[in-house]
Amino acid sequence: MATRNRRTGGAAVVRTAQRAAAGMLLGSGLVGLVLFSLGRPHPWQALGGGLVVACAATLVGGALGFLFGVPRVRGGAGGAAAAEGGEPHGSYAPNTNLEQVSDWLTKVLLGVGLTQLGSLGERLGRLGTTLAPALGGGPGTAPFAAALVLYFLLLGFLAGWLLTRLALPRVLSDADQALDLFLAGQDRDRKGDKVGADDLRMRAMQHLGLVGTSDGKPDDLPGSLSAADRAAGAERVVAEVRSTARRSALTPSQVRELFADGSEGRRIQALALMQGDPALADLPSVLEAIERPRSGFEQYHALLAARGLMSRLPAGEARRLRDAVAGRLMAPDGIPYGSDRSWLAEKILSGLDAPAFLPQQQGGPAADGATRPASATATATAPTAGSGQPRD
Repeated sequence: MATRNRRTGGAAVVRTAQRAAAGMLLGSGLVGLVLFSLGRPHPWQALGGGLVVACAATLVGGALGFLFGVPRVRGGAGGAAAAEGGEPHGSYAPNTNLEQVSDWLTKVLLGVGLTQLGSLGERLGRLGTTLAPALGGGPGTAPFAAALVLYFLLLGFLAGWLLTRLALPRVLSDADQALDLFLAGQDRDRKGDKVGADDLRMRAMQHLGLVGTSDGKPDDLPGSLSAADRAAGAERVVAEVRSTARRSALTPSQVRELFADGSEGRRIQALALMQGDPALADLPSVLEAIERPRSGFEQYHALLAARGLMSRLPAGEARRLRDAVAGRLMAPDGIPYGSDRSWLAEKILSGLDAPAFLPQQQGGPAADGATRPASATATATAPTAGSGQPRD
């Protein structure tokens, strides 16, 4: 923890120094332009013309910096999100047209620039003479106009290159990972793993910044992964536990005991087992994690477990789940709006209130007198999840 704090503090110092340096460079150019304008016969005209020239040079330099800074796509990098958590990814390759155009234009501009180095001073002199009337004219205006263009051109180039190098790769990587996660969620959905599909879609929306991320991920989450894998993140451990739930020899009572152990890591492990195999689910444990969670991360996985459990619940227990989820949504200190948990909670409530689901919660025929489907009858007469009945 101390090492992480030192790294965070060091990064903050570097960012502060970078902002200060950028502000000093921009401020120096603007102060020079203001001082020059004050010495002209028409200072406001000179200042306005100088600002327009400076902005135009900055935009041209920024565009050149963008072309030089466009990142290259590494081979196989599209599967970064797939590697995380071992999830599959779709047949998708990033479009590299911009990268190819940037590479081509960069070489052309470098070639042309190198061949024109000898006449650079003469061309700058002509540019200054052309722009001098915009800055009010008079002695010394031409060299100042040339210097102004050169200064802000280089400043714009540096800013465009740095922003492209620092920000664009992260944005493109997040978009690629989000798409991979969406495709993996569709694959899970086709295989019937609704809980895993919802989890992957939620992680994709988190990558895009559409929903907030739950906090409070435990460091003591047990599992069958190695120490290196466990360091990759609690989500990976939960995904691994969830994928092995149906192959485990655990019984519902053992999963309840695991949840009742008290450790937050074991509670989340029990919730992951319930997500992977609804036959192991225990509604009281899920409700406790929803209503009295140890962390937002635990509550998120309790909602995921409830998402897979709700179609197996009889009327009374479905109402308990609905009341618990709705209560936490409406509570001032409950589920925050716009978070991953609020998205799941609303999906659970809409599923419990759906017309296709309501007849399964009734004890007799449907309201229109029609005979209940055999599947609904089987659901209504099935043992309550987590009741301790032997598993198939």
